[in-house]
Amino acid sequence: MPFLQLTLAIGSANPERYQHALLELGARSITLEDAADDPVLEPAPGTTPLWPTVRLKALFDAGIDREQLLQRLSVQLKDSLPPASFEHLADRVWEREWLKDFRPMRFGQRLWVCPADMRPEAAEDPVPPERAPVFIDLDPGLAFGTGTHPTTALCLEWLDDAPLSGKTVIDYGCGSGVLAIAALKLGAGAAIAIDIDPQAIIATRENAQRNQVADRLRVALVAEAQLPDADVVLANILAEPLELLSQDLARLVRARGHIVLSGLLSTQAQRVATQYAAWFDMAPVSTRGDWARLTGIKR
Repeated sequence: MPFLQLTLAIGSANPERYQHALLELGARSITLEDAADDPVLEPAPGTTPLWPTVRLKALFDAGIDREQLLQRLSVQLKDSLPPASFEHLADRVWEREWLKDFRPMRFGQRLWVCPADMRPEAAEDPVPPERAPVFIDLDPGLAFGTGTHPTTALCLEWLDDAPLSGKTVIDYGCGSGVLAIAALKLGAGAAIAIDIDPQAIIATRENAQRNQVADRLRVALVAEAQLPDADVVLANILAEPLELLSQDLARLVRARGHIVLSGLLSTQAQRVATQYAAWFDMAPVSTRGDWARLTGIKR
């Protein structure tokens, strides 16, 4: 069935009143989008942040009267409307539509993150086993990270080149579990993935099953986790929690083990690196755009 899509440029206004009014008027679905390419960083527990400027899209049955809809919406809101536009949309498989522009992504030499069991085109020349591609099947998620953000990409690139065979890895703030899963598929012997968000725990378990590494991955909430020492500790969170957790994270890394820290801006990297230098020999900062990754070996 075709649809009529209404787009409202609501800016910094609270979207809830628009959502309630549109649902009352028969909207089939409502989507919020970033109107100005602003990042939303990891939220505090229990919060749901939005972008500074928001674009709202609502789907209605194609036969609805446009002018009448706008008039009724203005009455519902008891206010004048922000800039509005309409677009006819043909019927599609909406569950997969948002994936249409997502393609397999490579990190380093071997590691690929692939949506919906897609695979990159096979290379014409055969490669030796140690350079054979490693695939992670993972659809891009809105909140949890799959490699599309520079900080996740920086961590995946480090894992692709790391000596992981038989190692124990902790993914602190696991989100989708992509880093722990990548470590296991690249040869780690065991991994532990922890997060403060129960939805991240669910997502990580599902993704581990999908990638056939669930038997080597332990998943838990931070408050419930019993963590052993590990050869590698990855924490792709934010600068402030990285600083607050520095002693705890350092304690988890075995002597001569590696720490990998990301989720921080390039301007924050030196401050965080200086704090971790109390326990680690820190490597030069790696950056991608405005974002940075820190790595170190424990003394």
